[in-house]
Amino acid sequence: MTVRVLLADDQPLVRAGLGMVIADTPDLRVAGEAATGAGAVRMADDLRPDVVVMDIRMPGMDGIEATRLITARTDRTRVLVLTTFDDDEYVYGALRAGASGFLVKDMALPDILAAIRVVAAGEALLAPGVTRRLIAEFLAARPAPGPAAGRRPAPGVTDRELQVLTLIGRGLTNTEIAADLHISVATVKAYVTRLLTKLNARDRVHLVILAYELHLVTPDA
Repeated sequence: MTVRVLLADDQPLVRAGLGMVIADTPDLRVAGEAATGAGAVRMADDLRPDVVVMDIRMPGMDGIEATRLITARTDRTRVLVLTTFDDDEYVYGALRAGASGFLVKDMALPDILAAIRVVAAGEALLAPGVTRRLIAEFLAARPAPGPAAGRRPAPGVTDRELQVLTLIGRGLTNTEIAADLHISVATVKAYVTRLLTKLNARDRVHLVILAYELHLVTPDA
């Protein structure tokens, strides 16, 4: 299946460079290009791409607001945000807006293409070290109220599911969670699926955020 990609970036060279690489990749295709956040929203409505590769800083509407509007209108189009380490504070806002992950502009092109495929497949892009650090840093700066002692984040969430959610929040992969809890990877996947349903979470990135907001994981953990 060919993944249709909308490139949203105000820098023509970025769009052209990534567009050429995608054009040479059999399973990916550029569906369109936008130079502004508002343009990205309009084109996402018109073209219904599988993935929007979204810059953060653009004239007028920024990438965070554009991401919020796109993800609010459809669950078919996924958003993968572009950022730099200097813009860490925008990453958390983008994830809260519904982005399925983020890219760093200086990362290797094969990694960018792989990230697009991961997001198109319905997964979230979680680099355990970097993502955990970013979310921890900005939740520490903007603490959200946690649940009262002994209170569960949602009806029906079991102790084992809370354990799994905590380990997800720490950035562990399914394989690492399975090893930590001495269960199979298939069982971990089943727990993750149940957590997504019970917590009404979009994806694994959203579960990480919830783990921090529920104080299951603390920034210094």
